[in-house]
Amino acid sequence: MAAARQVLCLWALLGVPRVRCEPIRYSVAEEGESGSVVADVAEDAGLAPAQLSARRARIASPAGRQHFRLERGSGRLVVAERLDREEMCGRSRTCTLAFELLLADPLQFFPIEVSVEDINDHSPVFPDERVTFKIPETSDPGSRFPVGAAQDLDIGSNDIQAYSIFPENEFFSVFTQRRHEGNMNVELVLQQPLDREEQSELDFTLVATDGGSPPRSGTTQIHIIVMDVNDNAPIFTEDTYNGRVVENAPERSLVLRVMAMDADVGINGDVSYQIIQSVGQSHSAFAINSTNGEILVREPLDFEASQKHELSVRATDGGGLSTLCHVLIEVLDVNDNAPEIVVSSFSSPLPENVAPGTVVALFAVRDQDSGVNGEIKCALEEQLSFALRPAFKNYYELVTVSTLDREERAQHMVVVTAADAGSPPLTSTHTFSVDISDVNDNAPVFNQTSYTMYVHENNAPALLVGAVKATDADAGPNAKVSYSVVPARGPEEEPCSCVSVNSESGGVFVLRPLDYEQLRQLEVVVSAADAGSPPLSSSVSVRLLVVDENDNAPLVLHPSAQDSSPPSSELVPAGAEAGDLVSKVVAVDADSGQNSWLSYQLLRATEPGLFAVGAQSGEVRLRRPPTERDAAKQKLVVLVRDNGRPPLSATAALSVLLVPGSWDAQLPQQSPAAGEDDGSLTTSLIIALVFVSLLFLLSAAAFVACKVCKRKELSSGPVLYGASSVQSYVAAGAAAGTLPHAYCYEVSLTTGSGNSEFKFLKPVLPSLPAQHCSTGVGGAHAEEFPPVPVTMGDADFESPGMQSVAQLNGF
Repeated sequence: MAAARQVLCLWALLGVPRVRCEPIRYSVAEEGESGSVVADVAEDAGLAPAQLSARRARIASPAGRQHFRLERGSGRLVVAERLDREEMCGRSRTCTLAFELLLADPLQFFPIEVSVEDINDHSPVFPDERVTFKIPETSDPGSRFPVGAAQDLDIGSNDIQAYSIFPENEFFSVFTQRRHEGNMNVELVLQQPLDREEQSELDFTLVATDGGSPPRSGTTQIHIIVMDVNDNAPIFTEDTYNGRVVENAPERSLVLRVMAMDADVGINGDVSYQIIQSVGQSHSAFAINSTNGEILVREPLDFEASQKHELSVRATDGGGLSTLCHVLIEVLDVNDNAPEIVVSSFSSPLPENVAPGTVVALFAVRDQDSGVNGEIKCALEEQLSFALRPAFKNYYELVTVSTLDREERAQHMVVVTAADAGSPPLTSTHTFSVDISDVNDNAPVFNQTSYTMYVHENNAPALLVGAVKATDADAGPNAKVSYSVVPARGPEEEPCSCVSVNSESGGVFVLRPLDYEQLRQLEVVVSAADAGSPPLSSSVSVRLLVVDENDNAPLVLHPSAQDSSPPSSELVPAGAEAGDLVSKVVAVDADSGQNSWLSYQLLRATEPGLFAVGAQSGEVRLRRPPTERDAAKQKLVVLVRDNGRPPLSATAALSVLLVPGSWDAQLPQQSPAAGEDDGSLTTSLIIALVFVSLLFLLSAAAFVACKVCKRKELSSGPVLYGASSVQSYVAAGAAAGTLPHAYCYEVSLTTGSGNSEFKFLKPVLPSLPAQHCSTGVGGAHAEEFPPVPVTMGDADFESPGMQSVAQLNGF
């Protein structure tokens, strides 16, 4: 052991500078009070008391039981509990408690050995409180009668030093002899012959006194019965018997056999055997056959509890003579103890961002077996993230060897296996449940790259139109996601005020009613942020499409009924043919799609069979030539209806004058209040001719200035022109909140001969600027009304001077 210690110390000195080779030794008396100061360990270790707290100093004992504790503030080593030397070390000559002073940061060990000194705290105790001897009266002076020696748990000078008889008598004295094992033989020596007839019984006290200060003593009562005849005591074949037995020997196993011979015959020669219990033992682990002296195993043995057993066997013959012998039984160790793992420190949970090499746990291994059976090796079971690192003697550190990811694995079950070198080897395991605490290293992730949601116009305020969803792979507050609307083009821009998102559920709400005619779509950016520190976030684009509703009735642009003036009359000459264009109802619908498809229908007329209205074009044409029987003034009501569900409609009122007779010149527009006499009609026609001439000049000037309209000739015969203020209608329509539509006519006025013709060129009307949403979706993003298909309806005529609604949108 000395050579092995020297090798270990040399290894520690050369390879492990954090380990002190020579232990620090102290001594302390047993039975000291808890808190008694042993020594100033900080001074002896060369450390300042402040270093003990800073480096988290503590006492580490391989046995697990702490007999001492360290006062970090003063650096003193004090007794943690009452020390009982006899309980800890029995009657061993030395009683040394070994442990380590462990400093964690950096790791350093100071071996410490404390010798527990014996004090005289136990009195001698005899095996029996009363001993009876049957002594023949023929016994010669000098005969000796062995008495079971008293036992004192103390050692050295505190052990038994002398025996005496009280009160002293003339028949017996005490003889003691110390054997090489340290025990005493105690015998009563007969000083003079006994006379049974004079005194048949004798009583006195045998006193054992130790050498303590003050001394302690123990007594046993001696009772002497004087008998006749038997003059030979049994004699053992050996003074001391030695035997060996393995610790796992089954009960009733034979250990050895003692034998005593008696020269007497008959009953005085019959020898019986008896084990005398040692002091401090309630019962022996062995039993003896009283007849043949065989010593048997009585109960399971434990090498770790007791390696040797000392027995005293008394042999008594039938006449009452007896003798003692000593039996030493050595227990042989077997590998019956698995290694033990004693954890000194363990850190859990562990942040997932710890660096490799971080110490997770510090533990020690021990095995109560000896020799090869006590050699231990440690290993981990299939572990890639952790490893074992030897620290000092039988201490190991559990450290990380790779980065940890809580999202991949939130808990690691690290199983440490300790195996001894016995045959077969025994193993034990300890599982470290290492929980990984979360670090905010994952931003929220939306379940879609973008979202498209729909809302019908004229929606209710705070309408839920959909929801966004984002998940965060982190845990706890780091995984709590909150949603918000953020500016799309930077923090300096205000977010859209008409859209909101629920911060917890991600529900998208439209805060105010939307108008499809003003806003077709908008895009907002929703951000999802976690509650980590610092928080992580991600964003997604949400496109909100407004679905059109049929909420706009058709708006009649021509003929206009918005001003208070009476509508102008359309003139039909007497020579007009069937299919000639009389006028055209022009209307627009601010809705989109089928909600803006318009159809025209003649609702009422003075002569229903005289006129026809194109269902898709709105053109009013002659169904037949007018006759003299027809009323000169015709009133028409045209119904304009869209294709929505339910449909919305509007009406347009037309006034048509049938001009009787035939003239070579253009007829002026007549007033609805014109008289029937020819003079008054002629005056009106002259005024109308002057007005038409001025309108022609204005139209020609506009054509030259703008250069954007082309002349088109009528392909279906003469076309009558009804004067109307088109621009005023367009302006009124724009003011009403609908998209502007350019409206133009190319007309001519002629008599039956066709010699005189006026053509009015298409005026170019500027489009009003498009209206945009306050959210910024406008300008280039503004959408136009879809074109409305136009057909001729009832009359299959083509008017090159008419513009379809799609063409009007082009303006």
